[in-house]
Amino acid sequence: MKEIKRISSGAEWEDIVGYSRAVKVDNIIEVAGTTAPGADEYEQTLAIIKIAEKVLKEVGADLSNVVRTRMYCTNIANWEKIGKAHGEFFREIKPASTMVEVSKLISPEILVEIEFSAIV
Repeated sequence: MKEIKRISSGAEWEDIVGYSRAVKVDNIIEVAGTTAPGADEYEQTLAIIKIAEKVLKEVGADLSNVVRTRMYCTNIANWEKIGKAHGEFFREIKPASTMVEVSKLISPEILVEIEFSAIV
């Protein structure tokens, strides 16, 4: 039987929408699409990764366990800001990564959303 652990951030949206901040199934951890406030893509990406890092620690992992990131942005022309922030955390870890432009995210001020997959 698989061991499933659901991690909540306490956000009201989790109950309204029906999701968890992260789910750990045996040794696999999936962190839901994460957003954060910030002045630009660089600041938002830094904040998002710090949120994911905190969630991973709750289940006995850290950023070195991340094997994939999926980055969604509203303006791919600003990819270098996102990439710079991502590289500050993942330059040595080098997870498989995807960055795509989407027409909109949940709110106009949200410019970046990132999902994380990790294995412990």
